[in-house]
Amino acid sequence: QLQAYGGGSAQPGGSLRLSCSGSGFMDYFSIAWFRQAPGKEREGVSCISSKGERTYYADSVKGRFTVSRDNNKNTVYLELNNLKTEDTAVYYCAGRDQPDICGTFGISRGSFGNFGPGTQVTVSS
Repeated sequence: QLQAYGGGSAQPGGSLRLSCSGSGFMDYFSIAWFRQAPGKEREGVSCISSKGERTYYADSVKGRFTVSRDNNKNTVYLELNNLKTEDTAVYYCAGRDQPDICGTFGISRGSFGNFGPGTQVTVSS
């Protein structure tokens, strides 16, 4: 199970960096970030292939968020820049043991298994 952390509070236009860590063999996994705002369904935000060569983003975050990974540290990062109030949500990461699952199915919740604990991101002035 993967653990997301690094959330917090930021003002509009600010930045945060989230991390997602797991135990071993993460370099075989596609990793995706999802978020869920109060009263809304969980939505896919970003995804990265197992070696990091392919990345995917929801239209709502494209150009503002950047996903990356360091397989030596079993960690995937999500850099959140130019934050907006609508980015407020609990952010989760999830993995799938296929090299590029999002290249086939998009950032789909159905492609990933159980979600670990999320991390809260709050954007307000």
